[in-house]
Amino acid sequence: MRKLFSLVLFVTVTMVTYAGGYRVSVQGQRAMAMGHTGVAVVNSAELVFFNPAGLVYLENKLNVSVGASGIFTDVIFQNEDLGISSETDNSVGTPINVYASYQVTDWMSVGLGVYTPYGSEVTWPTDWAGSHLVNNIDLAAIYVQPVVSFKLSDNVSIGGGPIYVTGSVNFNRNASRTLADINGTRSNITVDDSGVSNWGWSVGAMVNFTDDLRLGFSYRSEIIIESEDGTATFANFPNSPATPPNGDTSFNAELPLPAELTIGLSYEYKKWLFAFDYNRQYWDVYESLDLTFGNGQVSQNPRNYKNSSVYRFGLQYQATEKIALRAGYYRDETPVQPGFFAPETPRNDSDGFSGGLSFAVTSRLAIDASFFYLRFEEVDASYDFGDGGPFEGTYKSSAFAPGLGLTYKM
Repeated sequence: MRKLFSLVLFVTVTMVTYAGGYRVSVQGQRAMAMGHTGVAVVNSAELVFFNPAGLVYLENKLNVSVGASGIFTDVIFQNEDLGISSETDNSVGTPINVYASYQVTDWMSVGLGVYTPYGSEVTWPTDWAGSHLVNNIDLAAIYVQPVVSFKLSDNVSIGGGPIYVTGSVNFNRNASRTLADINGTRSNITVDDSGVSNWGWSVGAMVNFTDDLRLGFSYRSEIIIESEDGTATFANFPNSPATPPNGDTSFNAELPLPAELTIGLSYEYKKWLFAFDYNRQYWDVYESLDLTFGNGQVSQNPRNYKNSSVYRFGLQYQATEKIALRAGYYRDETPVQPGFFAPETPRNDSDGFSGGLSFAVTSRLAIDASFFYLRFEEVDASYDFGDGGPFEGTYKSSAFAPGLGLTYKM
């Protein structure tokens, strides 16, 4: 029973980190079109997220950026030896972002960001081969980030502030590969919690070597997500002393969201803008997941994740006074090690391709559009800690996201 509860709760809180199986970054339409580069790019209030130190270099007193994307994801699983295959429904996530900055003085600006970096839905077919690990997951998370930016000189600035995170999750899976009630209905567990929240912080710096060459630095702290007194519902279990009773029980769990460091450069040449970001995610803090259940049992679930990196490249071309064209590419490494590859988080090393444009409707208002295609490398992998032994097979995953936004300045 301890192993059963451990697996259920592990999957639930893991979703707070992975957004339904995909760690897809969509925190700004202009940045996304340029391969999600932005730590050294000064062009909108998206800097609230990417590097608050750059806000003091925006030309206008008030800057506002809003946007939303539709993320369409697909995962195919197959095991040729057993002759089984399954495919997720074409789930759609809708991350949004709202950023605003205001220049208080020549040397100080303030800003606020509200965005949803983790929000998605993944649904596998009912009673598929991996249903003892996951059937479906529905996740929503909201980040609220106030920041302040200080200009130390014409060439150097710093910025940062606190981060508040709140979210909810609903998750369902079957209890095992075979367990069912007297009517043959598979036993299953639904886990639900909302109001999961905590605080973190961010800090950034920017150096302008020349009017055309910038260096940016941004760091976000580790955030501990805590689930306290959530609800786990057990249904269709046989009436037996060897199985848990049908109904609700509580759970407590916590999970570290890793710290992130981003360093980047941008260079402007006539109508061109080139950008490069290196992002490091410190996943090695996620060694195991400790769980405490309503019945007093304590369980540990080893994860043994490794630190991972993302390499981002972006390009912008000012085609006309009203139209700016953008393109980008990024390489995203997975932190998941062999033996820990689960179908609720089926992500491997991936390549992202992006593009987009901005159209200036007026001197103050612009429409921003972006898209990206994320292709995960096909991988033969296993999850070695589930009921009944390892669950292994071949995964093919991809994601596509068109996005639209507005930028306003005055």
